[in-house]
Amino acid sequence: MHKEEIVSTVLKEAYDNFYVGKDEQWRLLSARYKAQNIKELCGDLKVKKILEVGAGDGSILKYLDEFQFAGEIHALEISSSGVEQIANRNIETLKSVQIFDGYHIPFEDNEFDLVVLSHVLEHVEFERMLLREMKRVSKLFVIEVPIDYRYGVDRRMKHFLSYGHINMYTPSSLRFLLQTEGFDILDDKISVIEPEVTKFNTFVNQGKDRNFFNMFKIDVEFWIKKILIKLGGKKTHEKIASAYTVLLQKSTNSKILASALSDTP
Repeated sequence: MHKEEIVSTVLKEAYDNFYVGKDEQWRLLSARYKAQNIKELCGDLKVKKILEVGAGDGSILKYLDEFQFAGEIHALEISSSGVEQIANRNIETLKSVQIFDGYHIPFEDNEFDLVVLSHVLEHVEFERMLLREMKRVSKLFVIEVPIDYRYGVDRRMKHFLSYGHINMYTPSSLRFLLQTEGFDILDDKISVIEPEVTKFNTFVNQGKDRNFFNMFKIDVEFWIKKILIKLGGKKTHEKIASAYTVLLQKSTNSKILASALSDTP
């Protein structure tokens, strides 16, 4: 199989023009919180050179640049429209932006301090292939996914496919995937969608009536979730979560993992 054939034609065509003239304000609003999650998890880590894989239209990179998060930023994106948007953002610390095939990362081993994969894995046809390439080129990683999985999710397939979500995760299932691919979890964070993001999606994207009752309902639901998260244990947190973010390093037990897998009948 040639590299250019790995990503299905249907998926490639769906994303080629995805970022042309729509939803920019929505993506920027959502990206601010995604970038904050990355910054929070990395804390005092000194990050000089980062790569965002599946960088979309560069919204997250715009905020990381504003945060002065790293001295050098690089971006890879599957869609030509996304690459064009990134290039036009005038991100000061952006050193390169390239279109890629979704799996083969065109950089040397251990070239980066950090690779970011934010709200991408749920779109990827061959998750483990991409994770292995990421692990090859960096020392540290931040991955964030939406927590779409709930009981009966299969009955909402049309809804999720409209967003291109072909994989479903819980925090536990993501941890299982990552640890079986040779990553150690250094820190993690759950988050719920902020009211301003929900309001934009409800009243602008969905066109619902912006009245006091609907505004109040969104605020109340958010604070109920925050209270339950504060009072409940980790299991409660993960049931309520809208997104899950993890900071990772290459596993120190990769040899043990490889040995265990080789012994599997």
